[in-house]
Amino acid sequence: MSENNDFSWGPATGIGSMPGGDAREAAKTVVGSFEDFPHLPELPARGPGADMIGRTIGLLVEMYAHVEPSGWRVSDRPGRDTRRARSWMGEDLDALEEFTQGYEGVVKVQAVGPWTLAAALELRGGEAALGDPGACRDLAASLAEGLRAHLAEVRRRVPGARVALQLDEPSLTAVLRGQVRTASGYRTHRAVDRQVVEGALRDVVAVHDGPVVVHSCAPDVPFALLRRAGATAVSFDFNLLTERDEEQIGEAVEGGTRLFAGVVASTDGPLSDPAGSVMGVRTLWRRLGLNPGTLAESLVITPTCGLAGASPAYARAALAHCVKAARSLADNPE
Repeated sequence: MSENNDFSWGPATGIGSMPGGDAREAAKTVVGSFEDFPHLPELPARGPGADMIGRTIGLLVEMYAHVEPSGWRVSDRPGRDTRRARSWMGEDLDALEEFTQGYEGVVKVQAVGPWTLAAALELRGGEAALGDPGACRDLAASLAEGLRAHLAEVRRRVPGARVALQLDEPSLTAVLRGQVRTASGYRTHRAVDRQVVEGALRDVVAVHDGPVVVHSCAPDVPFALLRRAGATAVSFDFNLLTERDEEQIGEAVEGGTRLFAGVVASTDGPLSDPAGSVMGVRTLWRRLGLNPGTLAESLVITPTCGLAGASPAYARAALAHCVKAARSLADNPE
């Protein structure tokens, strides 16, 4: 994996989702904001199929699902919901291609990871795939195949770019702790063995020969497990870190794992000055005894989570703020 750590990331990027429903406007904003690390925007406000889970279901190979009142449920064949998800993904890729003509930096695409997908996708009986080990294996294999094709498509459309893959795993900690509720809501699915979790993640990470970021905006991100599974970088909400996480963070930095630190709020509110946004990062570095000179190369600055819940004006301001905060970190690491 070291080859993936050696290439140059941009200093800041977004998580994925943006407000509104206009793919061209979103791509223009993201590419304009992050000149050296744009990402493929997601626009969940368009409805089912544009949401995080629906987009990823549209990528699956030989597995299909449709929308029920309770969420996405496995189907025998592709129906209207799967077709809609694929159509919107096509629109998003068209827009990204249009605004990245001649671009030669790194570009990031996002998909839901195997465990958050297993916690969200219902089998025919209405229970989550998470409760069925065979279904979890099938889902991870289908996702791996789908991602292989999707990444090839992105490379075809943005031929000069280096593609980074982000796997969104907000439910990962709940899966490991047995906190995912069953359909009735009265029980929880039993915790999945850590080695099984790690193995499935490793298999999905391995489909990409470029850098892979795993993102979770939940508390208690399992940094060490993600690193063992082959993640090049871990993306998290910096505000949710506790002292318990600090040792893992120090080990990650010293082991060459990049950190995507979510420091800019993802919903509307006042933005502090850029240097103030990264003060906590500087303080953490000092506390861990890390060399301040490594800050800029170890970190990518992001919003705390996706921006789907923000106003368009705030989303634009938040992306610009990430870039300014990263610049302040590079100019003045102390």
